[in-house]
Amino acid sequence: MTGDTWSWDETLFAGTAAHYTRGRPPYAPGLARALAEALGLDGRGRLLDVGCGPGTLALGLAHLFAEVVGVDPDAGMIAEARRAGAGEPKATWVRARAEELPPGLGTFTLATFGQSFHWMDRDLVAATVRGLLRPGGALAHISDLKGEARPTEGLPHPPVPHAEIGELVRRYLGPVRRAGQGLLPHGTPDGEAAVLARAGFNGPQRIVVPGGRPLERTADDAVAGVFSLSFSAPHLFAERGPAFEADLRRLLARASPSGLFSERQPSSEVFVWRTTRER
Repeated sequence: MTGDTWSWDETLFAGTAAHYTRGRPPYAPGLARALAEALGLDGRGRLLDVGCGPGTLALGLAHLFAEVVGVDPDAGMIAEARRAGAGEPKATWVRARAEELPPGLGTFTLATFGQSFHWMDRDLVAATVRGLLRPGGALAHISDLKGEARPTEGLPHPPVPHAEIGELVRRYLGPVRRAGQGLLPHGTPDGEAAVLARAGFNGPQRIVVPGGRPLERTADDAVAGVFSLSFSAPHLFAERGPAFEADLRRLLARASPSGLFSERQPSSEVFVWRTTRER
């Protein structure tokens, strides 16, 4: 990675795709409306979703565009996106790394990164994507609102015991965060604003879309959430996978004998970066 200490390998999200949609909480309601209002999206234009995963964000925004292209390097993610988007004729799915976007994609009104930019050679990708945006186009980085308090008081079921699950993962995989075949002792890189400014983007405009509505989660949802994460992807446990899952399910059963959990939906945080109209 240019300027970063971590390098991509194709096993990063190996085996997570089947768990991703079930395991990850949805984006906040109102996200599409907030982007439409901020960027004047009107059902025309084209969207490029970079690191699209199973197509969650691209499909959620498809009604705002005439065409949507989702790109992801993981074969399982692209297969899930094609399955989920089987009824969406606007959507095209391309297996490729963001650093190696194939020629002929055309130009786009908006490029989105749904919690994916930190896994890339960010300087290279920012410059490449800027070159694919039409004059006046924009890049939006979308994630859960970090550091948000999501109180569980008054909810009908116990919260998912995330801290205990983290301890269990570390017991099996060690104290240093795993990432594909390597380790991330210092986490993923920050400094996104400087990267995008270097690439010629202006901004950002920050938008927070409120979450907070109660979500009911099952034990199976919680297990899927664990296996959807890069640092606890199924392949990392190798032959110890069945034992880990059995321990995980016992932990969840102790936390909620009914097998039901409650949590509040995260708010979504959007940083919008714009190009100038002169290219």
